[in-house]
Amino acid sequence: MTTSVQPILFNGQWVASQGTSTFQAINPATEQPMPQVFPVSPWSELDAVIGVAHEVSREMRGWPGSRFAEYLETYAKEIEARTDILVETAHAETGLPKAPRLKDVELVRTTNQLRQAAASARDESWRVPVIDTASNIRSMFGAMGPVVVFGPNNFPYAYNGIAGGDFAGAIAAGNPVIAKGHPCHPETTRLFAEAAVAAIKSTGMPPGLVQLVYRTSHEDGLKLVSDHRIGAIGYTGARTTGLKLKAAADGAGKPIYLELSSINPVFMMAGALAERLEKIADEFCTSCLMATGQFCTNPGLIVVPAGELGSAFIKAVAERFSKAPVGTMLAEGVRKSFLAAVQTILTAGASLVVGGQSGGGKGVSCQNTLLKVSGKQFLANPHAFQTEAFGNGSLMVQADSVAQMAEIAEALEGNLTGSIYSDTTGKDDADYTIIERVLRTRVGRLLNDKMPTGVAVVPSMNHGGPYPATGHPGFTAVGMPASVTRFGMLQCYDAVRQSRLPAVLQDKNPGGVWRRINGQWTQADVG
Repeated sequence: MTTSVQPILFNGQWVASQGTSTFQAINPATEQPMPQVFPVSPWSELDAVIGVAHEVSREMRGWPGSRFAEYLETYAKEIEARTDILVETAHAETGLPKAPRLKDVELVRTTNQLRQAAASARDESWRVPVIDTASNIRSMFGAMGPVVVFGPNNFPYAYNGIAGGDFAGAIAAGNPVIAKGHPCHPETTRLFAEAAVAAIKSTGMPPGLVQLVYRTSHEDGLKLVSDHRIGAIGYTGARTTGLKLKAAADGAGKPIYLELSSINPVFMMAGALAERLEKIADEFCTSCLMATGQFCTNPGLIVVPAGELGSAFIKAVAERFSKAPVGTMLAEGVRKSFLAAVQTILTAGASLVVGGQSGGGKGVSCQNTLLKVSGKQFLANPHAFQTEAFGNGSLMVQADSVAQMAEIAEALEGNLTGSIYSDTTGKDDADYTIIERVLRTRVGRLLNDKMPTGVAVVPSMNHGGPYPATGHPGFTAVGMPASVTRFGMLQCYDAVRQSRLPAVLQDKNPGGVWRRINGQWTQADVG
């Protein structure tokens, strides 16, 4: 019996792929192939997809943000109408729990992101319009052209190439999107695409506003991101692949926004452990083992004081790790990478406290793993000890002093987050300051007395950080309108007639949009 190959989404239509190679997702709980078969798109297909997106980008130039807002809001409703099938499918493809993770948390976050992006598009705030009447020069951020979005394996909804935060930001900025699905959850992505098409039709948007391919060869992926018709790229995934894409995009002068790798260090002050060791151990274990540790903000490096307190904390964590259930990993590739990273850390000189072996849970799994190393050992080989073990594991570093903790912070690569746990009465404020002064420049988000998992989708959030956490420290993948601006270019208008200016730059203020006029923010008309 021959299984039909799923079509790609091309210019508003589901069409048969020209590709001759195919793939299937693997159910990680059963370790058996999913029934659907998907194509690997050849360059000729990608070339046609880019061509459509390029034409759509020209067609939409100058459109008001309200049109994109209406689309995003309608799309959110279409997704909600498909909740049950999306939850069942993503659960089968990823092994992630149906509830609360998929249905009650991640899907809600996804539709919330789309609606926040819609609000930014509608009020035009992301454009940051600036009007200088003395020189008759005006500027704003505007659409930059087709955006390619690569989704990761660990968030089948909230970071999906055709529904996640990068997608929402690109659309809000007025750009068409070419979505590159992830091979771990292609059917989930296809279902999102069905919702995207329904929203396009009901809002009268161009059919090619959103297009979908599931997989490409590595060579064609590099050609895709470096094509002269592409405006920008959003990528979340493995560092090795991301850096290859970055090299190709940089070579073509294309901005690419990357989320690559983060071990999210947590520094434990002695006062915090003396005050509430058991409570912090609970918080850490909950954070580290949540979703089998497969979060980009998973706490993978914990710096504790050497001696009795630090040893007691490690013992408390080890006991919890041994008793906690072992979760299912997203894919065999994740398990292999996790075990390889653990071996790298052990080879560098770390000691295994608990775990470290394959199995222990349902399907694709590894034991909950805890390693430890001295501060002196860490500083002798910081590169190896910062190897990201993406999964249910963490490395404890026992520092001889606060000064050595600061040295460890100084040796850190860039991370998405950094946390400092301290005494609640302020007894170790001086020690906190020593660590914070170093850690602040190493992380995008600094937390106090709080674990890093849990990314609030609010305008003030920075889900970014210095390399290798992301490709650029100045941008966030979460938080509107800042994440929208990534997909816009600064456009200047010099002595352009009023009737030819974009609405937000005209003297008559449309809809109360905030604008910077002669150095002052105002909602009033220029005149």
